[in-house]
Amino acid sequence: MVKKYSQLFSFIFFGIFSTFVATASAIDLDEATRTIVADGSGKTIVLTPEQVKRGKRLFNATCGACHVGGISKTNPNVGLDPEALSLATPRRDNVAALVDYLKNPTTYDGLESIAEVHPSIKSADIYPRMRSLTDEDLKALAGHILLSPKVQGEKWGGGKTYY
Repeated sequence: MVKKYSQLFSFIFFGIFSTFVATASAIDLDEATRTIVADGSGKTIVLTPEQVKRGKRLFNATCGACHVGGISKTNPNVGLDPEALSLATPRRDNVAALVDYLKNPTTYDGLESIAEVHPSIKSADIYPRMRSLTDEDLKALAGHILLSPKVQGEKWGGGKTYY
């Protein structure tokens, strides 16, 4: 009898919990959270819920294998957290700079091209997933990278501590 009641209680609790969790998605972010820096001058843009969703999907499909959780598996010293992006040369802490990087990636100091080893539009023949990405896709992808620290907090780019 206790077993029946515990199963019933578990089922009801799970149903109620999943209902509340399902309604809280990344698409429900407020406008202030979806506001990110557009370019080096400090101009801001507000991502639409569709851009947020598309950016996350594109990031997971295109970049997620090497940059899960905002880290760089190939170089753990350089992540996608706001501090690392702002210290790069040129700065990569805005949408325009990240789109430029996704088209023509360079080393962290900006001196050498790494298009042969990092997926980019320039090396789409080597990295087929980059072939079909439009400028709007790249903006959504960059938006996801810049939005993630606001949503995930210190976990984004936190490395082995969290992932």
